[in-house]
Amino acid sequence: MKLVLEPSQPFNLELTLCCGQVFRWEKIGEWWFGVADDKAFKVRQTGRTLEFENVSQDFVEKYFGLDNDLPAILKQITRDAHVTHAVKALEGLRIIRQDLWECLISYICATYKNIPSIKQMLFNLSRKFGCETVLDGRLLYTFPTAERLAHTSLKELAECGLGYRARYVLETAQKVASGEFNIEKLKTQNYGEARNALLCLKGVGLKVADCVSLFALEKFEAFPVDVWMKRVIIRHYANHFEEDFVKKISLKKSLTKADYEKLNSFGRKYFGEYAGYAQEYLYHFERISSKGEKSSY
Repeated sequence: MKLVLEPSQPFNLELTLCCGQVFRWEKIGEWWFGVADDKAFKVRQTGRTLEFENVSQDFVEKYFGLDNDLPAILKQITRDAHVTHAVKALEGLRIIRQDLWECLISYICATYKNIPSIKQMLFNLSRKFGCETVLDGRLLYTFPTAERLAHTSLKELAECGLGYRARYVLETAQKVASGEFNIEKLKTQNYGEARNALLCLKGVGLKVADCVSLFALEKFEAFPVDVWMKRVIIRHYANHFEEDFVKKISLKKSLTKADYEKLNSFGRKYFGEYAGYAQEYLYHFERISSKGEKSSY
């Protein structure tokens, strides 16, 4: 099937899939292959046309956030020269509507890991505990359900390369599968409520809670802060903080909870209701500008 994109609504498939928000897509030739919401599909972009197979147009539009008014969003976040430069360089990057369960486990696994390592962990989990599906002769895997992971063992999860994260994944799966943690309720809560609920799960810190809020719950005011965003703020927004604070976080490898909240609060207040979009553009712009440097998510 083909979808002709509206000229007034930019979209760049490559940037959207490569900006670090999703981890289970693979490019083979001109096509991207992936599985979302248990649907295996492939997609490619040629100019203003998207071609896709095995899913509906409605699914593609929803998944890639094509119903969001991107120019209006970007107009609100272009508060200064640096973010304006990032927006121009990454025109068409959109925030994907991810499956909530997969997003939660993905970001629990992502803690202190670089993107290639995250991809490998999630591939291992899906191959071992998901269901096989074939598209164009290629074997793909659905993401394992909470019920399936709840009945695994720490040893089996560790064999997927999760390390200490195995116990967090297992406990989260058990809580969701049993109903002790109502994951669907998060969708009805505001940003603060959903964030606080997520923080009750072991292995979910402030950054993970903000990532899930942004990428799966559409809380666009969420502003995740990682080592890349700390670098962005130090380099381009230091004048918004006390000199001693900037020096302190510059010398520290990790952020304390108070440090994180201070940077997070700045991002939300400065960029407004679409701070999450500003974060994603600034985050990916910093990554491509610092190509070759290694850093954990």
